[in-house]
Amino acid sequence: MIDIRQLRYFQAVAEELHFGRAAARIRIAQPALSRQIQSLEEELGVLLLKRSQRSVELTPAGTLFLDRASRILDDIVKAQTDARRVGMGEFGHLVVGFIHSSTYDLLPAILERFRHLYPDVELDLREMTIAQQFDALGRGLIDIGLLRPPSSDPRLEVQTILTQQFQLAVPANHPLAGLDSVPLARVAEEPFIMFSQRESPLFHARIMRMCETVGFTPRVVQNATQIHTVVGLVGAGMGVALVPEVARNLHMAGVRTLSLEDAHAPVHVALGWQKANETPAIRSLRQVALLVVQQLAAKRPEQAPSSDARPMAV
Repeated sequence: MIDIRQLRYFQAVAEELHFGRAAARIRIAQPALSRQIQSLEEELGVLLLKRSQRSVELTPAGTLFLDRASRILDDIVKAQTDARRVGMGEFGHLVVGFIHSSTYDLLPAILERFRHLYPDVELDLREMTIAQQFDALGRGLIDIGLLRPPSSDPRLEVQTILTQQFQLAVPANHPLAGLDSVPLARVAEEPFIMFSQRESPLFHARIMRMCETVGFTPRVVQNATQIHTVVGLVGAGMGVALVPEVARNLHMAGVRTLSLEDAHAPVHVALGWQKANETPAIRSLRQVALLVVQQLAAKRPEQAPSSDARPMAV
């Protein structure tokens, strides 16, 4: 049975064409090297080297065997390197789910940083709703998701990385547009653009609770699913809306966003993955996401990372 050591010994002799130099190169006694090469030839049943007192030459079989042996040894080195890199999260393939609103600032920043640090990890990006991501995570269709908590699936780990407050979006020509902040009750009589209860149940439930807490039920004139659609309808003058503060990054013409003077529960952005499938590549993406959140918060002091986010060195 041929072993890797014999291949390395033969490669050294074939490249040096001198047993003494080859023995010194691989740090083995020359007689032991000669025996290893002889054993290899006996195993193959063919002469690989022509030996004389003055020279060593490759036979045609030896030339072919050197080429194939060199490829095998190169593949072994590459396999060892790649295995170590996979173990360190520097190599591999990740299927990443993401919510649309993350494309306004967070996702592009994460992707840019991750590709810089881990260029050999292939990313397969899939835009999904929150519900679709949790289903895909549970079924193993995606490796990690950028989504919003909570999750009731005990198989999943969900780590909050960013907290976002709700703000009031009004048309630019609205009487309140010149203010920086308002109490939510100030718009109790206004027509509302509302997130769809079916497609955006988290936002819908949270906004209804916010309004009911200050004493009114919003008069909904239009439902929509995505943040950019809601803000666009506000810009068209159809009504006002409560949106996460990330909507400011849309810089949509004809819309002003105002802070709320009331204290209301925020919404969160989180990473989700299967507890039993936390690969090194997943850990690398988590580390980069936390780093990016810290950098974004440093640029916008009013937007701090969630207190649940645990920084990790990258």
